[in-house]
Formats: sequence, C-alpha cells, structure tokens
Amino acid sequence: MNIVMLTNTFTPHIGGVARSVEAFTAEYRRRGHRVLVVAPEFPGMPQDEIDVVRIPAIQNFNGSDFSVVLPVSGLLTVLLDEFAPDIIHAHHPYLLGVTALRVARYRSLPLVFTHHTLYEEYTHYVPGDAPKLRRFIIEAAIRYANLSDQVFAPSESIMALLRERGVATPITVVATGVQTERFTQGNGGRFRVATGIPEDAFVVGHLGRLAPEKNLEFLAEAAAAFLKTTSWAHFLLIGTGPSEMTIRQIFSREGLDARLHIAGILEHEQLADALHAMNLFAFASKSETQGMVLTEAMAAGLPVVALDACGVREVVRDYKNGRLLHAQSIKAFVSAMQWVAGLPAKQVRELERAALDTAEAFSMSHSADKALACYTNLRDGIAADRLEQEQEQEQEQEQHWHHLLDLIKVEWEILKGIGSATDAALGADEETG
Repeated sequence: MNIVMLTNTFTPHIGGVARSVEAFTAEYRRRGHRVLVVAPEFPGMPQDEIDVVRIPAIQNFNGSDFSVVLPVSGLLTVLLDEFAPDIIHAHHPYLLGVTALRVARYRSLPLVFTHHTLYEEYTHYVPGDAPKLRRFIIEAAIRYANLSDQVFAPSESIMALLRERGVATPITVVATGVQTERFTQGNGGRFRVATGIPEDAFVVGHLGRLAPEKNLEFLAEAAAAFLKTTSWAHFLLIGTGPSEMTIRQIFSREGLDARLHIAGILEHEQLADALHAMNLFAFASKSETQGMVLTEAMAAGLPVVALDACGVREVVRDYKNGRLLHAQSIKAFVSAMQWVAGLPAKQVRELERAALDTAEAFSMSHSADKALACYTNLRDGIAADRLEQEQEQEQEQEQHWHHLLDLIKVEWEILKGIGSATDAALGADEETG
C-alpha cells in the first residue's frame, strides 16, 4: 500500500506528533508498505532522508519551536503522480492538513485524520489569544474531522470528546504504539556517571517538550518541593523548549541547582539509558491526547505519577503502575512521589512489572494492525465504489446506446413510411396520367 503522511512537525522536532509519525512510518515500511512523508523544513533535519518531502517554512513561529509551512509548490504534484498514493493521512487540520484535504479530493482518495492534539491548548503561541480564538480552533478541527473519511483518536477519552463536540465521521481509537524493544534495555548507571547523578540517588524524571502547555511550571514546583523533603533525590529532564528557563529559575530559587539535570534532546541508546537512570517518571500535562511518553517510560519499567487527564487515565492505574492524581495539588503530587520513594523493594518490583505489562498492551505492532486495517477498508471501499460507479456508467451508456438504436429504428421507419407514401403517390399520378 502507498501511504502519504502530511504533518506540520517531523524529525528533528521533538514532540508527540513528530514521534508518532516517525514511529508509524517506520513500522509501515518494515511491513513492506511505501510511505511518503510531507513535512516542513526544520533546522538540523537529516540530509539523507528517503521518501520525505520537505516544504519551505518559517522557523520558530512566534518564539516557539514550531515551523509554519509556506505555500506548497507544484513539485509535490509531480511527486504524488509518481508515488501513486492509496491513502492520504493528515496529522493536523491546518497548514499541511489543508493540502492533504485538497490532494485527497482532487485525486478521489480516502482521507484519514489523526486528532493528535487538543489544539485549543496551544493558542498562547498565536497573537490575540482569546476565548473566541479557542472556539474557532475547536470548530475548525471538528469541521476538518467531518470532512475526512476516517478519524483516528489516540485514546478513548479523545474519541468521547470528539463525539461530544459533533464529529460524525467514523472514529477508531489508534494510539501511537510504543516500540518496546527500544526502551526495555538501557544502562542507567552509565548515564548517571556521565551526567553526575549519584549512584544511590532517587531520580525523578520527565521526557518531552519543555513548553507551557505541558504544565511544567507546576511539575517543577512539585519536583523541587519533593527534593527538599528527600535529600538523596534528583530531578532529570529530557528535552528542550521555552519553559527551560522557568524551570531553572524555580530550582535556583530553592537552592537546588545541583540536583537539577537537563539533558536536552536524546535519541536511541542515550534515551534508553536516561530512562533507565530514573526511578520514577513524573507527568503533569493536561493537554495530551494520549500518554505516549508514559508508555515509553513504562517500557523502561518506570512507575508513573501523573495528573488525571485525557490520554493519561487510559495508561496510569492508581496504585497499580503508579499514581493517578485527580486534583492539581503540589502537596498531593509530592505525597505521591514520596509514596513511591518509600516503597520496599518487593512492591517497587510489582509496580515495575505492571508498568512493563502496560507498555506491552500499547505496543506498536497492535496499533499498526488497527491503522492498516482501517486503511485497507477505506482503499477497498473506494475501489468498490469506483467499480460500482463504472458499472452504473456502463449500464447507462448501454441503455443510452439501445435508446439511440431505437430512435434510429424509429427514424428509419419514418423515412421508410415517407418513401412508401411517396412511391404510392407517384404511382397514383402515373396511373391517372
């Protein structure tokens, strides 16, 4: 199958959507499908990409680490002609999402849309952030979903929300599956030595974009409060973003600079090592649609402390594989981290086993199976519709041809009648003459 993915974020950008597109693309290609990714240019992007089309873009839009694509050139049309896609898959309703809709309609192809993001939580990146803007963004995303042939929701919570908001298009829950083999093995000790984290430290960690919508100011305040109660604890952050300075300021204010470690962007072996250097994964975001980083952390055997939210409650089971907190309270968050830190070794192992089981339930293999089944149904449905239309057109043409023959016969009979009448009239004239 030939699949086209259009996304406004892609590697080397760090974020859930970019990582999701990359993960599904790799899995589909591994299974023998062709995938063409259409994405904006980003600083530091790979130079040897295969089947990736980069669109010129404005970098660091409004101080963020996002790119805003410029108008798509005619080159894409030529590439799509050569690629001969079966499926168009949009990962955003805006920018390249609009291109995806046009391509799908022009080529009579099925359009799949993954509603990755609660877009209204990102309006602070747009000048004039206001309730009306939030309403507009919600409505635009819903209308886009209803123009699609199939919507993927990353979690049951998001599927319910989309239905509540008025999405009538078929929705299937397809979470971004975790590639468990990437995270199950890691050398945490090696990472601790390289980062200056003591061997016997209790490490609270977090992975993701360091941005306001991730509620990182609250998380930093809670982590700092926990570190002040637990002298052997350290806080490890993996990622970059505009909230990094705020986090550093909080730890500096509390005199905890030496126990804060911001590792930046890590990939592959380094990322696995960093996760295995942690004892606990902390998560405070309320803007997620699924808990992708949570399942990755759990694939490394980490229990999680998180705030209850869409996409989180499907992953974290309170007192089973971590703690799920229903109210945003620093006191409660600190208490939950203290609970994990104070558990005896046997109970810690039980949490770790439950975390590994959860990660396996969210495996990429399972998610790709669901997505490809939807693709196949859409492709076959389009093919069946086209066949039916062709058969109807053939029947109409055949009926039209028979009708034309009937008209010709009628006209022939009329002409014959006129001829016979003429012959009879002429014969009568001869007789009377």
